[in-house]
Amino acid sequence: MAALITMALVSYLLGSVSGSLLFGRLRRVDIRTMGSGNAGGTNALRTQGFWFALGVVVVDVGKAVLAVLWVPACFDTSPSTLELARLLCGFAAVLGHCYPLWHGFRGGKGAATAVGALAVIQPWLLIPMIGAWILVLVLSGYVGLATVLAGISLVPAALYRGDSTALVLFCLAVALFMTFTHRSNLKRLGTGTEHRFEKVLLKNWFGR
Repeated sequence: MAALITMALVSYLLGSVSGSLLFGRLRRVDIRTMGSGNAGGTNALRTQGFWFALGVVVVDVGKAVLAVLWVPACFDTSPSTLELARLLCGFAAVLGHCYPLWHGFRGGKGAATAVGALAVIQPWLLIPMIGAWILVLVLSGYVGLATVLAGISLVPAALYRGDSTALVLFCLAVALFMTFTHRSNLKRLGTGTEHRFEKVLLKNWFGR
């Protein structure tokens, strides 16, 4: 148990390395003071451009991959507890991204880091997750809504595959946490003030 707690702590600290804030220091900007005020890839793209946002996503995905692969390996985790250790490390990295110790506990919303964790734990689940995200985005234009529903899609996908109870619970935790971190987006949807990416809407692909 002590080893699992230590692994979770190390993974949380890895997750606390925020891509947008790291690159922001090099550019002398803090994107938490711009756009939506979020330290994630979407706000990075909106306020700083494609290449900055790409770097942010690479860091935010990569730190979860490191947490899930490297941290359990450093502790010489036994095969019987490897899945649990990876799930715990993955979720701890997501928590670190959203509430980073190094950046005053003000981070992103966790989607890219969750993708990085799943890419190692169960890559197959990325298919319904990314598929749902793209479908909702092109039909609605709302990134926040697309991310929430993409997270929720993990639960039926894991149940359909007959994955382990631990993995199903991880997917449920990710779905609930993504809904929580995007609560401001959902509130703006309700009031009709949520930012909409009109250019990605399917209806715009075929002209007027």
